[in-house]
Amino acid sequence: MRKRTRYDRRRLIDNEDEQNPLTGVANLFDIAMVFSVALLVALVMSYQLPELLSPTDDITIIKNPGQPDMKIIIKEEGKPIEVLNMTDQIGGGTGEALGTAYKLADGRVVYVPENSGNESIG
Repeated sequence: MRKRTRYDRRRLIDNEDEQNPLTGVANLFDIAMVFSVALLVALVMSYQLPELLSPTDDITIIKNPGQPDMKIIIKEEGKPIEVLNMTDQIGGGTGEALGTAYKLADGRVVYVPENSGNESIG
């Protein structure tokens, strides 16, 4: 019988058959993270809202317009995303009329500011 040397012991540690079976778990975690990021990007793209990923775009989204559960989502540069929920409260206060808004036959809304007397529109 041959006496084991220091180098023979090193080969036993480096032997591929003797590796820990949990070494592949780290690779599974990496794959799951990449999959979850890809799923998130696909979800944003499916709603056709890539502006949500851009830090420089300002965007306002109105969900369920005219319904009791209407929400307004406002994203402005440098500010956190703000969600406004519909309530039964009526806003009020004092102010002045700035102009008139007209709804056209095709559904567009046109705002016409009031002429203050010293400005001409042309």
